[in-house]
Amino acid sequence: MKIIFSIIAPIFNEKENLPELYRRVKEVMEQTRESWELILVDDGSSDESSDMIRALAKKDQRVRPVIFARNFGHQVAVTAGLDYSRGDAVVIIDADLQDPPELILDMAKKWREGYEVVFAVRAEREGESWFKLWTASLFYRLIYRITDVKIPLDTGDFRLMDRKVVNVMNQMRERHRFLRGMSAWVGFKQIGVEYKRAARTAGETKYPFRKMLRLAINAVTSFSYFPLQVATVFGFFSAGIAILAMPVVIYLRASGSQAFFGQASTLLAVLFLGGVQLISLGILGEYIGRLYDEAKGRPLYIVREAPEDK
Repeated sequence: MKIIFSIIAPIFNEKENLPELYRRVKEVMEQTRESWELILVDDGSSDESSDMIRALAKKDQRVRPVIFARNFGHQVAVTAGLDYSRGDAVVIIDADLQDPPELILDMAKKWREGYEVVFAVRAEREGESWFKLWTASLFYRLIYRITDVKIPLDTGDFRLMDRKVVNVMNQMRERHRFLRGMSAWVGFKQIGVEYKRAARTAGETKYPFRKMLRLAINAVTSFSYFPLQVATVFGFFSAGIAILAMPVVIYLRASGSQAFFGQASTLLAVLFLGGVQLISLGILGEYIGRLYDEAKGRPLYIVREAPEDK
């Protein structure tokens, strides 16, 4: 049977949300009167999520379980869903129901109009602190300005992609993945659909500040050389200060001024230059570390259970 829609939901300790996710997705997709599949990728859950996914798959053959051997991360879990998807249109959605499955109908309408990527734009965000809202806004605008690809503002991974787009993205096997950037990079005809992002239905967020920071670093280093350029600017700035300061110091020393006698000024200069060097080495190390990860050639993920018809 030809599959028209594939819905991918990465799962990590979402036992409270799984039944409602399945119910709402099923209710929405049945309105399309098209064939569909729901790919639930268990990313090494430590609760009963894996068993619940298996139970849903036995109950409904349209549910396709992909069970990881361990936790590999949200972006890799979505990648596995893309690998196992069979639909002409593929939807990525989070399991926490902050992204409403009902919006899939609007996305499908745009897809039928000829758009190949339909991304969801967060017009409003419920249940989030001012710090989360501020950092999210800063993140999206910073990424938009410094990366080589113009990633749409206020968008997450919630989107619908045509099969031709998915096929191209499946050829991109870099380990440090930023899927919304990759989706923008491939091009094709794209459009946004605005929606109101709801508060999490149950459970805890799977993206605390530490993971958000790592995602931001992946986004910047995957699509921009800006950090390396900043390190170069720091180097020229430090060298410029030293060149300008040398004749001043020589003059003051020759004139007998006490301004530059003692160790304080020397220590400050050494600390400043040492800090610039360490920052530059750290930035360079981030890029070299990514080259090392890519050179090892390990698989992106390992599955314990998965459908045979990939």
